[in-house]
Amino acid sequence: MELTKNLTQLKIIKFLLAIIIGSIALTISAKIKIPFYPVPMTMQTFVVLFLGISFGYKTGMATIGLYLLEGIVGLPVFSNSPEKGVGLLYFTGPTMGYLIGFLTACFLASLIKFEDNFLVILCKLLMATSTIYILGLLWLGTLIGWDKPIFELGAEPFLLAEMFKIAILALLVKQILKIRKFI
Repeated sequence: MELTKNLTQLKIIKFLLAIIIGSIALTISAKIKIPFYPVPMTMQTFVVLFLGISFGYKTGMATIGLYLLEGIVGLPVFSNSPEKGVGLLYFTGPTMGYLIGFLTACFLASLIKFEDNFLVILCKLLMATSTIYILGLLWLGTLIGWDKPIFELGAEPFLLAEMFKIAILALLVKQILKIRKFI
């Protein structure tokens, strides 16, 4: 009985530690801008997908949820915060749809299996990333108006960088999946 209680406590500690470390990694990935064409890129979507692949959907989505909650309560965790604001006001701004899309992308990335071949992995990563942009563009269009060039503003400049990140992940996914055994 005591051993079961200790193992349960250890699992809870491991879970909490994983989501805290994942949230820190996501925050760091949002803050570092890497020169890229046509716009600088962050590694945020890379880390979101990485969390889904390596942690699985429960821990991965808990990590994203913690990250979003940190931003909503005012911690400067998001990409352009505190420069462009913090808290709920920033969260409900133009990037809210993309941020919510992190949850769906993490979930879909968690569905990648070790047995999947490279093409299937690539398709799953593309689908996961697409949900970030679909939700992001839907919110952006609702917020700034559908008469604006939504796709050109909210997706097109970032697609080359996304393809680069997806390619890297697809090449590394078999190694990343090995992490799941320890989480």
